[in-house]
Amino acid sequence: MTDQKSAGDSATYWVDFHCHLDLYPDPVATAVAANDKRVRTLAVTTTPRAWPHEREMFAHLEFIRLALGLHPELVAERASEIALWERYLDQTRYVGEVGLDGRRGARGSLPQQRAVFQRVLDVCAERGGKILTVHSAGIPADVVQTIVRHLPPDRGRVVLHWFVGSKSTTAQAVEHGCFFSLNAAMLQSETARKTLSYIPRDRILTETDGPFTKRDGRPAMPVDIPDTVGQLAAFFEMKSNELAIQVRTNLKLLLS
Repeated sequence: MTDQKSAGDSATYWVDFHCHLDLYPDPVATAVAANDKRVRTLAVTTTPRAWPHEREMFAHLEFIRLALGLHPELVAERASEIALWERYLDQTRYVGEVGLDGRRGARGSLPQQRAVFQRVLDVCAERGGKILTVHSAGIPADVVQTIVRHLPPDRGRVVLHWFVGSKSTTAQAVEHGCFFSLNAAMLQSETARKTLSYIPRDRILTETDGPFTKRDGRPAMPVDIPDTVGQLAAFFEMKSNELAIQVRTNLKLLLS
């Protein structure tokens, strides 16, 4: 990401557009390593209460951006924090992790999740210019339809994180201008591989979703993104450097 901070010579860099830096044993060391390797990392938050501390923690790092989130799996206990989320929103261009979770453990809070997610989208539409990284586990069609109803493409941009949906739902997201952040773990699922085949190359970004994904038995980190690019490039029948260039081009388009 090149907005808001000087990025120096930005011709060559990597992209991790969805990572939970705050959940590593040493968040600052993980972020510094990513920064040193020129990995443009979007550090998502799961609760607005974490925002002030994390903003201070990563502010000095050129290649790190922080997204303001309220994770759908936490909405059952933290729905009231939407007011705090709104208070902090003007401090960042990036929003996440937000969305809906329709998996078994989170279904009971879906009414609250919908109310919070719709409020997030409506406020982002009102203020304009935000870039959202969106969770859609177990309920991709519902998430895309909610985005279409509440966030016009000219009022904000959406990146669907670890998105696994049908061909028609993916096409609807593409038509609405959505991008997709992909990780290596998606290649282990036949259903996810099908979704990957539906995504146009000019909408692809890369992510780790670390520390929730693994590499060599340990949590994946932003510095592992070159390996992610290599694995995804093989799936898309591209050379690694071709996909890396495509991702950088796509990020520039997203931010423009």
